[in-house]
Amino acid sequence: MVVAGPDGLTRERYCPEQPRAQCVFEHVYFSRPDSIVFGRSVQESREMLGRLLAREHPVEADVVVPVPDSGVAAAIGYAAEAHIPFRHGLIRSHYIGRTFIEPSQAIRDFGVKLKLNPVRHLIEGKRVVLVDDSIVRGTTSRKIVRMVRNAGAREVHVRISCPPTRSPCFYGVDTPTKRELIAANNTVEEIRTFLEADSLGYLSLGGLREAVADRNQEYCYACYTGDYPTDLVNIEALMTAKERRG
Repeated sequence: MVVAGPDGLTRERYCPEQPRAQCVFEHVYFSRPDSIVFGRSVQESREMLGRLLAREHPVEADVVVPVPDSGVAAAIGYAAEAHIPFRHGLIRSHYIGRTFIEPSQAIRDFGVKLKLNPVRHLIEGKRVVLVDDSIVRGTTSRKIVRMVRNAGAREVHVRISCPPTRSPCFYGVDTPTKRELIAANNTVEEIRTFLEADSLGYLSLGGLREAVADRNQEYCYACYTGDYPTDLVNIEALMTAKERRG
């Protein structure tokens, strides 16, 4: 705290110093790829997310297709590591916002239809690796898988460049409640079945740490682990209040 007083400007620490807990989701999804966040290039982090994802979850395929735009950098990394051609098989309209934060499922579903359009000749008859940054509720991802299949894909293998999102955020990010988070209530195999994908692979927590070069434990991973960096007085009450607002 900076105090302006008779003696000029003085600085005073008014609370105990705590370890850093930087939001790792900035590197996974939120930030623009041309940003430098917490001293690290977002593009570099996302390409490494994709490379590590390819090592952890390889698959025989013909083409790597990103879910634009936030899945592009990870898909580039996946394709480079797996030596599979990268193609923009889904084209995004830039007049539509980010669908996972829309207030209702009907609006999210409508947004997906307006937001993405498949390039059939890049997908038809191919075994497709579909790379996205995260799965939140799962409903949007299922519609995208169906869209790719309807464009003629022979197989659709979904790869996610972060661990399963199992816990809500209480630090200003409008994430869904735990009841709405598909990974909080289902196994990976159950999620794969829901998505109607041929396979599903998430990046491990260790892979995420490595991708953002978190050598000093300076990031928050609460949305994946449920281990929050601050004391939550009554997490059940917070969750209930969040559900009521939703």
